[in-house]
Amino acid sequence: MELEALVAAARVARENAYAPYSNFRVGAAVMGASGRIYVGCNVENATYGATICAERAAVCSMVAAGETRLTAVAVFTDCSPAASPCGICRQVLVEFAEDAPVVVASPESQSVLSLAALLPKRFALSSGANLNG
Repeated sequence: MELEALVAAARVARENAYAPYSNFRVGAAVMGASGRIYVGCNVENATYGATICAERAAVCSMVAAGETRLTAVAVFTDCSPAASPCGICRQVLVEFAEDAPVVVASPESQSVLSLAALLPKRFALSSGANLNG
């Protein structure tokens, strides 16, 4: 049930995506440890490098609200098969959870992946700065 709510939130967030260059609209939702859902959408920029992915926008929303642990992720796109998070987003996600279900969905398909499987050898600092130790 929680994953269905995440997918629905990601689908709604996708409608707000700002994608005038690629027309590739993405919505994402993350569930914080509190059970609260945080959403984000991609925001493109003419310089491309300044583009913000939906997953990172959702994580920033979560952190801005005071949470630093996520328990699940959903990403919604219009492509088929559904697109999984990019490498940068995978690294950002594992900063806040070593593993969590990641639902990738589109109007035609949906599958559940494992965050640990998406980034099996994540980068982690040995200092206390990394929340996952």
